Amino acid sequence: MTPDNTHLDFSGLKTYSIHDRNSLVSRKDFARPWQKGKDLKTFLDTLPSILAGNDIRSVIQAVAAAARGQHPVCFAMGGHVIKTGMAPIIIDLMEKQVITLVAMNGSGIIHDLEVALAGRTSEDVAGSLGDGSFGMARETADCLNQAIARAEEKHMGLGRAVGEFILEQDMPYPHLSLLATGARLTIPVTVHVAIGTDILHMHPRFNAAACGQASLHDFHTFASQISRLEQGVFINAGSAVILPEVFLKALTLARNLGHHVEDFTTVNLDFIRHYRPMTNVVNRPTRGKGRGFSIVGHHELLIPLIAAGVIESL
Repeated sequence: MTPDNTHLDFSGLKTYSIHDRNSLVSRKDFARPWQKGKDLKTFLDTLPSILAGNDIRSVIQAVAAAARGQHPVCFAMGGHVIKTGMAPIIIDLMEKQVITLVAMNGSGIIHDLEVALAGRTSEDVAGSLGDGSFGMARETADCLNQAIARAEEKHMGLGRAVGEFILEQDMPYPHLSLLATGARLTIPVTVHVAIGTDILHMHPRFNAAACGQASLHDFHTFASQISRLEQGVFINAGSAVILPEVFLKALTLARNLGHHVEDFTTVNLDFIRHYRPMTNVVNRPTRGKGRGFSIVGHHELLIPLIAAGVIESL
């Protein structure tokens, strides 16, 4: 086959004026330089009206609107949120009646209790894994096993049981505990455990049946809160699998039972985009009237910024 060496004739190319074209970015959307001495609201206004600049303002507005309208603001989180020092920020929003539910995976009760007990958490896994000492802190296991026994005895959720245990034991730092704050303010803090994922599960006194029953109790509480999510906000911060899956099941359960949950906002905050949060939090649940946002960044920057914006908006 003989190759065709004939070049395209560009002389007939059709063009148009840039002034007639619909452009996605305009100078009106650009960021504005900071002026010394201005306030936080001005800072947020200086962010570009483009991509995440728009999204973070929309998230702040949605949370503030939900709080003003006394609609739920549910904050679901992985343990990393506590390890980045965010507990005081979340507790402040609980006390201001902005956050109406906190949900965490099993690691959350470990880090929260250790902070309440010792003012510190997060061991050096790489340094302790080699000799088998990783996860073997005695007090952590003893306290949590006592709280699980309390949950079994009183037929209560795991989050409430740990929170009440922290308060009753007069630990040094209950003011830094999400679980203790939830118990004190009667704000639900639910714990969703996957057996085998947490250091507690390695200890001989761990009662898996009691823990599972208490976690199921928390799932029922969580689902009840999600059934009232209309015009509210659901935030997932740092849970790549557990909380997005729990949220999806709770939402379908609520809808199956006849609750109208259609018009709400979901937000995923993490330093990387994962499949399940994008699918099960941001995209699938909000089809129709809802809105979903994913903002990529570090918890220690995003959460204080959003919280400050909400407080300024109220």
